[in-house]
Amino acid sequence: MGAEGKVFSLADVSQHNTPKDCWLVIGGKVYDVTKFLEDHPGGDDVLLSATGKDATDDFEDIGHSSSAKAMMDEYYVGEIDSSTIPKNVKYTPPKQPHYNQDKTTDFVIKLLQFLVPLIILAVAVGVRFYTKSSSAN
Repeated sequence: MGAEGKVFSLADVSQHNTPKDCWLVIGGKVYDVTKFLEDHPGGDDVLLSATGKDATDDFEDIGHSSSAKAMMDEYYVGEIDSSTIPKNVKYTPPKQPHYNQDKTTDFVIKLLQFLVPLIILAVAVGVRFYTKSSSAN
């Protein structure tokens, strides 16, 4: 751990987001994982997608082994300034058109107003045709 005491902002760490320079924030610590990208069992895309944010939850959710956690020491470069990490960011869903139940109901009613008389007419013609053909026998 050669960089004891070095503190980085999230903006500083976010600038290191390429395959040639990749830093991650895990557990309040900053790691330069550039040399590990090729060896990462999950592939380099997983690590690159975790840049620019606190990747602690991503790291913990995977369930890394104790040997993987011990390996992190060699990639340590400093601490993260926790005041630069956004807290409780609220998810705002994208704007979508409102689903209008009445339009759907109107369409179904109009469709039934068209189909029901046709079905009644078809049944009446079928019954009439059937009775004529059976009385001819």
